[in-house]
Amino acid sequence: MKDQERRASAWVEISLLLTVIFFGTNFVAVKLVVEVVPPLLFAAARFTFAGLLLFVILRLLEPATRLKRGDFLPVFGLGVVGITLTQSVFTIGVSLTTAANTALIYSTAPVWGMLLGFFLGLERPRFSGVAGVGLCLVGVATVVYGGLDLGGTSLPGDALILAAAVCWGCYTMLSIGLLRRYSPLAVAAYPMVLGGLAAFPLALVDLDVDVAALDGTVWFAALYSTLCSSAFGFAAWQRGVSRVGANRVLVYQYLVAVTGVTAGILLLSESFGLQQVLGAVVVLAGVYLARKR
Repeated sequence: MKDQERRASAWVEISLLLTVIFFGTNFVAVKLVVEVVPPLLFAAARFTFAGLLLFVILRLLEPATRLKRGDFLPVFGLGVVGITLTQSVFTIGVSLTTAANTALIYSTAPVWGMLLGFFLGLERPRFSGVAGVGLCLVGVATVVYGGLDLGGTSLPGDALILAAAVCWGCYTMLSIGLLRRYSPLAVAAYPMVLGGLAAFPLALVDLDVDVAALDGTVWFAALYSTLCSSAFGFAAWQRGVSRVGANRVLVYQYLVAVTGVTAGILLLSESFGLQQVLGAVVVLAGVYLARKR
C-alpha cells in the first residue's frame, strides 16, 4: 500500500513538473499565435477544444461522474472567472507585452487568491500576508517600468496581465469547494467547456484571421497551447491541488515564472534588464511571504 502511495505521489510530482514546463513555455506559444489570430478568438477556440477533450476523457475514465443540477451555476461562474475572463484578458495582454513580463506579473496570482480568501473569511489577515501583497505591487511596478525602458512592452498589456492574474487567483480559491465534491478532472473539464463557449460572443468582435500567415510554427504553437498547457496542464494542476495541497503546489508557481522568463529570452530573444531582475526577485519574495504559513 505504501509503495502504491509513493508511486502515486511520484506521478503527481512528475505531472506538476511537466505542467511547469508547459505553463511557462505557453506564454511564448500564445504570443506567437496572437500575432496572426485575434486573441479573443484564439482564447475561445483553445479552451473550448481543450475542455471538450477533457470531457471525453472524463466520460471514459469516470463514467459515473455527472454535474449536479444545483452545481451548474457555481461551475458556470467558475468557468466565466477562470476561463472567459482570465484567458480573454490574458491573451490580449500577451499580445501587447513580452512573454517575460507576462510570466512575472502572472506569478502574483496566488496573492490575489489569498486576498479573496481574506474577504470571504476563509483566512485571517496576517502581517506577512499584507507585507507580501505590498512587495508584489512594488515588484510588478519595477518589472513594468524596467520593461518599458527596454521596449516590447506596454502599460495596457502589463495591466491586462495583472487583471488576468487577479482573476486566476480568484478562480483557484473558488475551485476549492468544488474539489471537495468532484474529481480534479471534472473540476478542470466542466468549467473549461462552459467558460470556453462563453468566450465566443466576445470573440465576435474581431474575426479577422491572417490565413496566409498560418504556417507550421503557428499551428504547432496553437496545438501545444491547447493540448499541453490547457488540457494536460489544467487537469494536472487541479490533481496536484487535490492530492498534495494548494500550499505545496504553490511552490511550482515560482518555477512557472522562472520558466516563462527563460523561454521568452531564449525563444523570442526578449531583453531582460537589471531593473526587471530586481523586480522579479521582489515579486517572488512577495508571493512567498504572502503565502507563508
